Amino acid sequence: MQTPEENGADDPQHEALSRLEQRIGAFEAKRRLAKGAGLATESGAADGYRLLANLIGGVLCGLAFGWLFDHFAHSSPWGLVGGLLIGTGLGVYTVVRSASRMSQGRSAPSAAPAVDDDEDDDTPGIFGPKLGD
Repeated sequence: MQTPEENGADDPQHEALSRLEQRIGAFEAKRRLAKGAGLATESGAADGYRLLANLIGGVLCGLAFGWLFDHFAHSSPWGLVGGLLIGTGLGVYTVVRSASRMSQGRSAPSAAPAVDDDEDDDTPGIFGPKLGD
């Protein structure tokens, strides 16, 4: 059986393979972090839809209460107009309150692990020298 020295473990191909394995590991770590960031953007879209639903719900509820007021008080257009204004105001208030709570929750520092991105090493990139070298 051959020893690593006889097998050529110190040759440039072995060193290139070990560097490639390190880069693949760093790439996979970045990819895992990016996948986590993708979940955050999906959560942001869900939050946006929730805010939109709050706004539309406020306007529609205001219109419904205005229509009920018109129906029982026989004050034909004024209940709808007042309900629309009150519903819009309450919808905007609810959206602003919810958005401020969401932003306070997101501004807390996260405890995500740092990933070494190999920007400070002197080895060239896979396709030649890195930009800025």
